[in-house]
Amino acid sequence: MRLLDERICSLFQSRWQQTVTYWSVFFSFGLYIAFLGPTVLDLKCQTHSTFEEITWVFFSQQLFLLAGSCLGGLWKKTLRFSLSALFSCTLIISLVFAFIPLCHHVVLLAIAIATAGTAMGMIDTIANMQLVKLYHEDSAIFLQALHFFIGLGALVSPLVVEPFLADDSCVVASNWTGNSSNLSSLEPQHLHSSVSSHGAAPHNVSLYPLQTVEDSFTTVSYAFWIMSLINLPVPAAVLALMYYERLLPCCHSSPPLLNKDSGPNGVSSQAHSSVFSCCNLDKLRGRRPTFFLLHALGGVILFITDGVIGSYAGFVYSYAVSPPLLMAHKTAGYLDSTFWASITAGRLAFIYLSCRYTAPRLLTLCLVGVVLVQCMLLILYTSCVFLFIGTCVLGLCISSVFPSILAFTEDALDYKGCGTTVLVTSASAGEMLMQLLIGSVIHSQGSYAFVLTCTVASLLAMCFFLLLLYVQHIHKNTNRDVSEDTEMKEKPKPGAS
Repeated sequence: MRLLDERICSLFQSRWQQTVTYWSVFFSFGLYIAFLGPTVLDLKCQTHSTFEEITWVFFSQQLFLLAGSCLGGLWKKTLRFSLSALFSCTLIISLVFAFIPLCHHVVLLAIAIATAGTAMGMIDTIANMQLVKLYHEDSAIFLQALHFFIGLGALVSPLVVEPFLADDSCVVASNWTGNSSNLSSLEPQHLHSSVSSHGAAPHNVSLYPLQTVEDSFTTVSYAFWIMSLINLPVPAAVLALMYYERLLPCCHSSPPLLNKDSGPNGVSSQAHSSVFSCCNLDKLRGRRPTFFLLHALGGVILFITDGVIGSYAGFVYSYAVSPPLLMAHKTAGYLDSTFWASITAGRLAFIYLSCRYTAPRLLTLCLVGVVLVQCMLLILYTSCVFLFIGTCVLGLCISSVFPSILAFTEDALDYKGCGTTVLVTSASAGEMLMQLLIGSVIHSQGSYAFVLTCTVASLLAMCFFLLLLYVQHIHKNTNRDVSEDTEMKEKPKPGAS
C-alpha cells in the first residue's frame, strides 16, 4: 500500500500542472451549474417573463449540455484540440456570466444559457477523457478529485449569489395601484424561497398572481459579474498549460513536451490520443457483444444515478414544503445546500478511499447505501429530521458513483473503448430526462411519488450494476482465452526448423 501511495504521488508530481488545470476547469463547471436555481425570481423580474417561460431556460441549459457532451468527443484527437476547446469553453462561461445581466428578454437569456450549456457539456467530456488518458489504471483517485471540484464550485456559486438576491424590490401584486394591501400578503421572501430550487414545478409557483415592474432593477447583476471575474483565472490556467506544452503558435519553434513525455505505463502520450480513436465503424467491427454491453450498462447506471442527483436537488424543496411534511420554507431551503455539501464532502473522502479499495467495492458500497437510504426515506416519509439525515447520507453515497463507474468501465475495456464519451453523454441525458420524468410524476401523483420514483430508480441502478459486474467477468475471461490461444498459435512447434 505504501508503494501504491508513492507511485500515485510520483505520477501527480510529474503531471501536476495538467491535473490541476483539469480540476480548475471542473470548478468552472460547478460554478455555472448551480447559479440558476437561486436566481430564478430575479431573472424572471429582469426578463419580465412568467414562471412558465423561465422554466424553458432550465430546459435549454440541460438540452445543450447534452449536445455539448456529444460534441466534446469530436475534440479528443490531439491535446491541442482538447486544450483549445477547454480554453474556449471556460472563456465562454465567463463571457456568459457577464452577459446575463444584459438579457432583458427571456429568449435572449435562453440563448445565452444554451451557449454556456454547450460549453459545460464539452468541458464535462474533455476533462474526464484527458484525465483517463493521462493516468489510465491509476485514474480513479484523480477522477474522484476532479468531481470534488464540481461540488466545490456548486457550493461557491450560491454563496456569491445570496447577498445580491432581491427581497421585494421587483415583485408587486397584480393590482398594485388598486389594492396596496395585497402587497404585504404576498410575502416576497416566501415566494423567493419557493422558486429557489430549479426543480420547483411551474404549477407550484404560478398560483401567486405576480407581475414585474417595467423598470425593475435587480442587484443580482453584481453577483454574475463577480462570478465572471472568479472564473477568469480558469481559462488563464488552460492557456498557461498550452504554453507549457508548447502548443501555442508562438511555441512552434520547439517540439511539444507531449512528444517527450511518456504515460504511466511507458506509453507515449501521443499513443494515448490514438487509443480513443476507435469510435468509428471500421474499428467497431469484430468486437464481442460484451464490449458493447459494458458501454451500455455503464451508461444506463449513470443515466439513472445522475438523473437522481439532478432530480433530488431540484425537487427536494418542493417535497419538503408539501404535505405531509409541511416544513417551514426557510428550513426547507437548507436541504439543497445540505445535499450539495454532502456530495462535495463525499467526493473528498472518496479520494482517499479510492487509494485503498477497488472501484467495484466502492461502487457496491455506494449503491447499497443509496438504496438503503432511499428505502428509509420512503418508510419515514413523515419525519423532517430524517429528511435532513437522509439527504446528507444520500449525497455522501451517490457522490462517487460517476467517477467510480468511469474508472471501472475504462479499466474493463483496457482503455480501448469510447467509454468516457458514452458515459458522460448518458449522464447528461439522465440529468435532463429524469427531471422531466420525475417532475411529471410528482405533478400527476403528488409529492410522495418523488421519493418512491427515486427509490425505484436506485433499485434499478443496483440491478444494472450487478449485471455490469457479470458482463465484466465474462469479458475479462473471454479476453484471457483469446490471449492464450494467440500465444499457443505463435509458439513454435518442437523440432521445427
